[in-house]
Amino acid sequence: MAHFLADVTVAVHILALLFIGLGGFLAWRWPRVALVHVFFAAWGVLVNVTPIPCPLTAAENFFRHQQGLGDLPGGFNAYYLYDTVVPSSLLPAVAVIALSLVILSYVGAYQRWRHRHDDTPAHRVRLG
Repeated sequence: MAHFLADVTVAVHILALLFIGLGGFLAWRWPRVALVHVFFAAWGVLVNVTPIPCPLTAAENFFRHQQGLGDLPGGFNAYYLYDTVVPSSLLPAVAVIALSLVILSYVGAYQRWRHRHDDTPAHRVRLG
């Protein structure tokens, strides 16, 4: 069971990372998602630039210990992503691309929000 729960934790962690990078685009369709995304993005930055541990990594480490394994060497990103999915030499470029995607998603979400509010019946009456 611990192995299954560790695998589920990895899947949730990957989904959380995808949401951090791409979740702002969901706000184009569902603007309230932006509030959740801001929390996830801030948390992602916080656990990567401070010694505060990620609760998902802690959970996976707990389930690994239940299996007689040690902690993830270097943490989730170092173990699963760096030099596996993303070469370490490309990490600065990936960080710039990820930040650019978040900014682009929020600019687009704001534009769509503004367009929705500019197209209200009261606004049309004032313009007409």
